[in-house]
Amino acid sequence: FLVFLGGFLSLLRPPSVQSRENHMSHCKFEHPRCGSLGFLPKKRTKKHRGKIRKFPTDDQSQPPHLTAFMGYKAGCTQIVREVDRPGAKLHKREVVENVTIIETPPLWVVGIVGYVETPHGLRSLTTVWAQTLGEEFLRRLYKNWYRSKKKAFTKYSKKWTEGEGKAIQVELDRMVKYCSVIRIICHTNMRAIKLRQKKAHVMEIQINGGDTAAKVKFARDMLEKKLPIDVVFNQDEMIDTIAATKGRGYEGVTTRWGTTQLPRKTHKGLRKVACIGAWHPSGVRFSVARSGQNGYHHRTEINKKIYKIGKNGNAKTEFDLTSKQITPMGGFSHYGVVNEDYVMIKGSCPGIRKRVIVLRKTLLPQTSRRANEKITLKFIDTASTFGHGKFQTDEEKKQVMGPLKKDFIEQA
Repeated sequence: FLVFLGGFLSLLRPPSVQSRENHMSHCKFEHPRCGSLGFLPKKRTKKHRGKIRKFPTDDQSQPPHLTAFMGYKAGCTQIVREVDRPGAKLHKREVVENVTIIETPPLWVVGIVGYVETPHGLRSLTTVWAQTLGEEFLRRLYKNWYRSKKKAFTKYSKKWTEGEGKAIQVELDRMVKYCSVIRIICHTNMRAIKLRQKKAHVMEIQINGGDTAAKVKFARDMLEKKLPIDVVFNQDEMIDTIAATKGRGYEGVTTRWGTTQLPRKTHKGLRKVACIGAWHPSGVRFSVARSGQNGYHHRTEINKKIYKIGKNGNAKTEFDLTSKQITPMGGFSHYGVVNEDYVMIKGSCPGIRKRVIVLRKTLLPQTSRRANEKITLKFIDTASTFGHGKFQTDEEKKQVMGPLKKDFIEQA
């Protein structure tokens, strides 16, 4: 009877009193861990260029097409666009967003690789190389180009002329008969960009769509030709970026794992982990935050929307008819001038300036409203990124400030 009476009286108390009694105090006995263990080991990657571990699923009902590309990160800027999402509060309103510029000169196609499926994965069956290979690609094959004899592929190139190229056709026929996956070998055009590097980056790009014969024919027609960016990607498309992140060296647990700082008067430092393990069993578990390498990790970021594919560095929009380049005044910080084709993606991407970025078609079906939204750019900011930039072009600066002292010196 007393238990029933106590329960009945508790129901008569105000809800505010009940919530205060049931509410947990500020003292916690557990909390989510600091940092994810899914990215272990946090060490420097061996792949400076991002590696595509999985290509999009092949659909033979589509025509043959490529699934990836390479570019170089130039920097960031800001754009103004009008939101096109009916029903949203921002519909038909202007927003300012941060974008990343990736310079993407045309790639050179230098080879074809055929793979057969085995119980242990894909196995390369044969490779067909182009008759003429550029110096940028050959430099990648040598450790010391200056002292080498530069004889790579000199004998192989004769196969294209001996017997009217029958040896090459035999290998292509083997691909059609046995292979299920066809990829092309491409390298970047280092002469088109001024990065003080002559050795090209090389990668394989998978061909999806069509049967094997159509894929081989598609790859054969592209040998020794330039591959522009607009052949692979389109505006408003969602893509993935793969690259090595910015290296930060050896750092402690507070920066590396985000652990809480200890109280101010802690002995021997406060940016530490208070207890790294039990006395017995003695040992430090892998899940305990420790200091070490931070950055320069291989990372893949998905769902980056393409806002614009520009040609020859042009930054003109439908609403801003000013003739200007995408390069801000004074150039991109620590990069320079963008004169080739470029891709503008929303937000950021891994890597620092000048780093090679691998762009891949998305692996997932994009059905969200943001993914299918049509992007209409109104304005692209090209003011200087070194300070408080006031002017968008050199002509605008001259009209406002007039002739400067250096102009008089040049005239004299």
